[in-house]
Amino acid sequence: MASKELLGLLNDAIAREIQVSIQYMWQHVQWVGVHGKAVSGTLKDTAIAEMKHAEAIAERLFYLGDIPTTKPAPITVGDNLKQMLEADVQAEEEAIEMYKGIIQVAKDESDITTAYLFMTILSDEEAHHDDFTSLLESWHG
Repeated sequence: MASKELLGLLNDAIAREIQVSIQYMWQHVQWVGVHGKAVSGTLKDTAIAEMKHAEAIAERLFYLGDIPTTKPAPITVGDNLKQMLEADVQAEEEAIEMYKGIIQVAKDESDITTAYLFMTILSDEEAHHDDFTSLLESWHG
């Protein structure tokens, strides 16, 4: 049986995944100009990947006997393209730290399935962080 701590962390992760899926999709809609055309698809694809993470975590949480949240964490879209990228880099850094913690708690509770799920998602989050960091470093606006 999963601890209340682990169940709470999984719900926090779902809220975060819902948050960034909305955040990235709305940014995708708002990107304009030459820079927008270059990265709009990345934002859309990342938003879809994040929603799939939310689904996988929700399925695991429900299996463990709890009800998944439907409320996102606070969404930060940004007022301009640079702010958007900065918010996205920060969101991915927060996810990386959160998911490392969840992996450790799951391992401490001998919940190898949850640990494996989050190791897989962590790999995706690190790739998203790399994408957004690269876009921010190449920003000239």
